[in-house]
Amino acid sequence: MLQQTQVATVIPYFERFVERFPNVNSLANAPLDDVLHLWSGLGYYARARNLHKAANIIASDYEGEFPATLTQLIELPGIGRSTAGAIASLAMGQATAILDGNVKRVLCRYFAVEGWSGHSMVLKKLWALSEQLTPRERAGNYNQAMMDLGSIVCTRAKPACEKCPLNNGCLALKKNLVSALPTPKKRVTLPVKQRYWLVSKNDNAFFLEKKPPTGLWGGLWTFPEFATYAEIEELCIKKGLDLNGLEVLPQKRHTFSHYHLDYTPVTYSVIKEMPIKTSKIEESVQSCWYQANGHAKIGLPAPVSKLIEQLSN
Repeated sequence: MLQQTQVATVIPYFERFVERFPNVNSLANAPLDDVLHLWSGLGYYARARNLHKAANIIASDYEGEFPATLTQLIELPGIGRSTAGAIASLAMGQATAILDGNVKRVLCRYFAVEGWSGHSMVLKKLWALSEQLTPRERAGNYNQAMMDLGSIVCTRAKPACEKCPLNNGCLALKKNLVSALPTPKKRVTLPVKQRYWLVSKNDNAFFLEKKPPTGLWGGLWTFPEFATYAEIEELCIKKGLDLNGLEVLPQKRHTFSHYHLDYTPVTYSVIKEMPIKTSKIEESVQSCWYQANGHAKIGLPAPVSKLIEQLSN
């Protein structure tokens, strides 16, 4: 959860998550929909899918015992080199290096490392520094201190250099490069995708489709999506529905890391087709009538959840 989300946001999600899944076996045995439901709102849903996959691997291949070597940890879905190092040092007391965003920022400034950290040569240099500095004893304490230093003192904007315990040796401070480092990624104009969502509504139930297991919003439930409004009209004509029943709502925008999604909800009130009233949706089902405020636990992207809340009676 902390890979791409701030601590303050994570805490309530984490507490609900571990209450529902107190051990690796309970997570492995849970339907993916339950996992995604508790992850809804955190974004980057591949993390939740990988967590579920990793739990299944640990339950089946390691008999429920968490793997204890760096190599085994890195082989688990969703666990990269830095996350593996954090687990090994913080949870297992091993002398393993980490390189999360906070540590990168501290190292870039302290050693005046220029260049975007996404470039292989810069990343290689930062890993070498991190491994060189990680102590053999109490590596977990050191790694936690480095992360805290980056998140509390050596912040991205307005770092508190006067309070930093490393300010005497910081090359960025000496060279007046603090505001310039780490070198930011070159900004690019995000492309825009325009889509139409068909929001079929029956009283307080909404027709949803399940996304394929991979890709953006993989495994989540969304409204049927169309590239053009004409496609929605064609579908309605094919099904013998009255086009006058369509209502176009104002366009909204949801921004991903690499593009903007401008979506236009198009509502249609259904009066003949009754929703499935169920407290659980089987994983094999790829479409359903979702009862707002019901008991079914499914993963909903934030904009879908907000739109359902907005349109619910």
